[in-house]
Amino acid sequence: MPTSRETILAALHARISALPATALRGEVLPERVPTDGLLILRDGEPGEPEVTLSPLRYHYQHRAEIEAVVQGADRDAAFDTLAASIGAALATDRTLGGLCDWVEAEAPQPVDLPVEGAASLKAATIAVVLHYSTDDPLGG
Repeated sequence: MPTSRETILAALHARISALPATALRGEVLPERVPTDGLLILRDGEPGEPEVTLSPLRYHYQHRAEIEAVVQGADRDAAFDTLAASIGAALATDRTLGGLCDWVEAEAPQPVDLPVEGAASLKAATIAVVLHYSTDDPLGG
């Protein structure tokens, strides 16, 4: 049986997989970026939880990361559209079906990356903060 953390990350991956861009989880950047863009979900860090004792609960603000990458001549507009679609996908249900207390993305800081012999990439890491609680930091 998967942990709460894994269930939440799988739900986040499923949510971004519904977007037109190709969505991967924990993969390396492939040699070619699909025309609709590429999203790579990184598990990130759960951080130090706040703890309540009665009943015992660990409250996390887990920072997962989505690497968003586009390529092509109109990469500025494509990146803007991709980032907005991530925000819209998260806004449809900020609890991921009741798995989290709240899900919120932080603003990206995009960079242009030159590629020898090809169109430049525009990429950014978008932090997604997952607020959730569990009764066991290892298996909850």
